[in-house]
Amino acid sequence: MRAPSGPAPATVAVADVVAAHGLRGLVRVRPYQPPAPSLAPGRTVLIERAGERRPARVTRVVPHGRRRLLVSLDGIADRTAAEALAGARLLVRTEDLPAPEPGEFYYHEVVDFAVVTTGGTPLGRIVETFSTGLHDVWVVRDGGREVLLPVIADVVRTIDRTGRRVLVDPLPGLLD
Repeated sequence: MRAPSGPAPATVAVADVVAAHGLRGLVRVRPYQPPAPSLAPGRTVLIERAGERRPARVTRVVPHGRRRLLVSLDGIADRTAAEALAGARLLVRTEDLPAPEPGEFYYHEVVDFAVVTTGGTPLGRIVETFSTGLHDVWVVRDGGREVLLPVIADVVRTIDRTGRRVLVDPLPGLLD
C-alpha cells in the first residue's frame, strides 16, 4: 500500500541542535526565538539533517543557560544517538505553532508581503528577517533595490494578513 501523495505540510524551523548533553540522549538546542513554546513536551517536531526529515516527539525541555534548552526526544536514548543530531534543525508544522497573541505575528507569515509607506509608496516585498540584537530588521526588495526596515512600533503601522501587506511609516532618512 502506498502512502498518500500530496504536498508536504508547511513547516518552520524553530531551533538548531548544538550538541549532545550528558549520557542519556539529551540534546542542547539553540531556539531561534526563546523561550520556544513550540518545543513543549508532547509536541511533535521534525528533525532535519542532510536534506532528510524524521518526526520525533518532545518528551522533556529544560532551560540551559541564557539562550539554550536541553531537549529530550522520543527514540534518542543515549549519547551516541544525541551526538548524531548535532547540526540538525528542529522544525514544527506551522499549524502546530501556538496561536500568536493579539497584535503579534510570526516572521515566516510576512515573507513575501508587500510593503507600502503611509504615503502610498511601494517599497517591495519582505524577503527575510534578521536580528541586530537591539531589534529585528526586515529585508525588503524590489528588483535591485533593497531596504532594511527596523521592526519597531514607530515604523510598522499595520500588518494586513488577509491583504498580505504591511503599512510602514519610515523614520526620517531611512529611505535616502
